[in-house]
Amino acid sequence: MKNIIFFAIVICLALSACRNPVKRFGMITGLRPDSVEAYKKLHAAAWPGVLKKIKACNIQSYSIYLQELDGKYFLFSYFEYAGNDFEGDMKKMAADSITKLWWKSTDPMQLPLPVAAAERKIWTNMEEVFHTP
Repeated sequence: MKNIIFFAIVICLALSACRNPVKRFGMITGLRPDSVEAYKKLHAAAWPGVLKKIKACNIQSYSIYLQELDGKYFLFSYFEYAGNDFEGDMKKMAADSITKLWWKSTDPMQLPLPVAAAERKIWTNMEEVFHTP
């Protein structure tokens, strides 16, 4: 019995060590002032297919925050990626028909920062400077 418990503990520890570490992402973009309420309303009733695809692409703890600064609106997003092929998962998400329809609704509401606009992107990645586990 002791051997079984010992091997069970060893297997659990080995499986934990093999898990992918979670990678955290912070991103920012602008939001058109005339779209604030529509953006909030859309996200208050996020489409089930979009939420399902987010999970299927190994994204967890996804949040979006809104802040007004000097009459301009900004969105800050935070999420954790728990997969092992971020680029591949993002391609899967971008190819999803429901997600494409969602982005067709949300993208025109957003105002990319210049660095993202130059790359034809909506969101700008932010550098993590502090995290406490």
